[in-house]
Amino acid sequence: MKVFKFGGASVNSIDRIRNVAEILSGYGDEKLLVIISAMGKTTNALEKVAEAFYAGKKEEALELFRQVKVVHDDMVKYLIVKNALATEKKLNDFYTEVEWLLHDKPVREYDYYYDQIVCIGELLSTTIISSFLNEVGIANEWIDVRDCFRTDDNFRDADIDMEITTAQVQQNLLPLVNKTGMVITQGFIGATDENESTTLGREGSDYTAAIFANIINAESLTIWKDVKGVMNADPRAFPSAEIISELNYDEVIEMAYYGAQVIHPKTIKPLQNKDIPLLVKCFLDPDLPGTIIHNQSLKNLPPILVIKKDQVFVQLHTKDFSFVGEKPMSGLYTLFANLHIRPNLIQTGAVSIQVCLDHRAEKIEKLAHAAGDIFDVEIEKGFILLTIRHFQKGLLERMTEGRQIRLLQQTSETVQVLMKESV
Repeated sequence: MKVFKFGGASVNSIDRIRNVAEILSGYGDEKLLVIISAMGKTTNALEKVAEAFYAGKKEEALELFRQVKVVHDDMVKYLIVKNALATEKKLNDFYTEVEWLLHDKPVREYDYYYDQIVCIGELLSTTIISSFLNEVGIANEWIDVRDCFRTDDNFRDADIDMEITTAQVQQNLLPLVNKTGMVITQGFIGATDENESTTLGREGSDYTAAIFANIINAESLTIWKDVKGVMNADPRAFPSAEIISELNYDEVIEMAYYGAQVIHPKTIKPLQNKDIPLLVKCFLDPDLPGTIIHNQSLKNLPPILVIKKDQVFVQLHTKDFSFVGEKPMSGLYTLFANLHIRPNLIQTGAVSIQVCLDHRAEKIEKLAHAAGDIFDVEIEKGFILLTIRHFQKGLLERMTEGRQIRLLQQTSETVQVLMKESV
C-alpha cells in the first residue's frame, strides 16, 4: 500500500482538484491511502474566524465563516451532480459544528477554539474531493481522521497517542482500504479522548501521512507539491534555488529542524523507523522524478538556506548578577517545556541568556511573566533567522551584508544568524 499526501495548493481550484483525480486514476490497481489538506487559503481564513470569535466579535466571525462556506458550496456546484445533496448535507453538519461554537462566548484559552474551528478546513475539502472522485468513477471511502488519531489536549501542537492510534487505524481504516482500494482522509487534525478536535501544528498533514505510513507499513509515502522536488532554498525568496534529487533522512531532519518548510519537522522519524522511502513529487507535472529521501549516505550537497521571519529576541539577565548556572538554566528549560516553547536559537553568557523564538505573543507573554521571578527580561521583535547548511564563507557574507546581526552561532556544517528584518 502507498500513502499519498496532497497539500492545499494542489486542491485550491476546480482544475487542480480534477488534476488530483487524474493523478489518482493512474494508480487504479494499487491500494492507496490519500491524505488531503484544506483547500488553498482556507486555514488562514479559518484562523481569522477564530481570532474574531476570541476577540468577542461574534458577527464578524460569523460573516468570515459564511465566506468560507460560500467557497466550499460553490465547489460542490461546479464539481458534483449525482452526489450533490448528500455532499451538501455532510458539509452542513460540519458548518453546524463551528456555528454552534461561534454563537457562544469564549471561556477557554484561544488555542482550544483555534483547533475546534480550524480543523473544519480539512473535513470540508476531503468531503468534496471524495464525493467528486466517486462521481468520476474513482471508487473510494471517506473517513474522519479524528476516528483514528488519538491525541493529548495540547491544542495547536498535540501529541499522538501511538498505541491507541495504531489500534484505531487497524480497526477503522484498514477494512475500508481492503473494501475499495482507496481511502480519503485528512491531515493535521486528531481528537482527544473527550472527542475535542486537536491540530498537530501547522503543516502537520505531512506528519499525519508519515504516521499512517508507519502504522500500515506502507511501501512508500509521496508528498505532492507545487515544486519540482525538494530545493536547497525557497524559490520565492531565492530564484536561483536548485532541486536536490536525493537526500537522506538525517539531512532532511536537519533541514526541518531549522525551519525548512518543504517537510514538517516531525515527519521523518516515523518513516526512518520503518525504512519507508519518502518521495516529493510535483502535482503539476507528475512525470518529473522529484526528490527521493531514504537512508543512504550522501556527499557534496549544495548549501541549503532556510529563513524564518517574525522572530523575537529575548534577553534574560540574572537579577543579582549571579552566574547562569545549573539552577537558572534548569528553571528556564522547565518553563520552555511547560509552555511548549522550542527555542530556535539559544546562547548563554556568564550572567545572561539570549533566546530566539517564533513570535507567538501569548506564549512569550507567559514566558516573560514566569521567567521574571529569576531574570530581568527584555523582549525585542522584528528579526529574521538565517540558517545555512554546508555553508560557504562568501555566501554567508553576501547574505548578511548591511544587516544588524544580534546573534551568530556556527559549527563545521551549519551557521545561524539572527538579524534585524530591515537593513
